[in-house]
Amino acid sequence: MTKATFGAGCFWGVEAEFRKIEGVKDAAAGYMGGALKNPSYEEVCTDKTGHAEVVQIEYDPEVVSYDELLEVFWKVHDPTTLNRQGPDVGTQYRSAIFYHDDDQRKKAEASKVRLQGSNRFKGDIVTEISPADTFYRAEEYHQRYYEKHGIQSCGIK
Repeated sequence: MTKATFGAGCFWGVEAEFRKIEGVKDAAAGYMGGALKNPSYEEVCTDKTGHAEVVQIEYDPEVVSYDELLEVFWKVHDPTTLNRQGPDVGTQYRSAIFYHDDDQRKKAEASKVRLQGSNRFKGDIVTEISPADTFYRAEEYHQRYYEKHGIQSCGIK
């Protein structure tokens, strides 16, 4: 299994979308990119920890490629809005790709450049591309949130 980590706004909908992809063995909601160790949801929501809400994906690269996961990432959110997705505002909702190796970094950077040069998005892509650091799994009530509550889509994108 290989890991990929993406921040694309509220992690509930992002997790649900990645779980639909064949080859994704697990998708977990959590936090990454901040300074506080073991942050809680309430702490991350203060916009003072530096963490982004992320989804960490475990996938089989023989079934689904990292490039395919990047394409899902770009489709599930608006990467041109700085620190916001829909009604959710704050650095925890930023668009971010946290790469786990140099190959992921290169692919993430290339996909961002390619999309910025296309007509797909009207504004500048503000997606952060940073090395993955410690992943803090979110509280259990955040895991599989849509599945537990019978929600099909958040309707943001």
